Amino acid sequence: MEQVTLNVKGMSCGHCVKAVEGSVGELAGVSSVSVNLNEGKVDVSFDAGAVSIEKIKETIDDQGYDVE
Repeated sequence: MEQVTLNVKGMSCGHCVKAVEGSVGELAGVSSVSVNLNEGKVDVSFDAGAVSIEKIKETIDDQGYDVE
């Protein structure tokens, strides 16, 4: 299991948190997602054999947020 913290711009409210946690949490191989709205960070635990970090970033981007 791998752990990554992503810097994400554009999140500003509870809806943003639910959108990111919900979409990333649905990916196969992701075991946990936690958004820190104040810091603009998303912590993700995932199985690198099942899902790539690129796919996680793409999923966040698809929700309308920018991953640095």
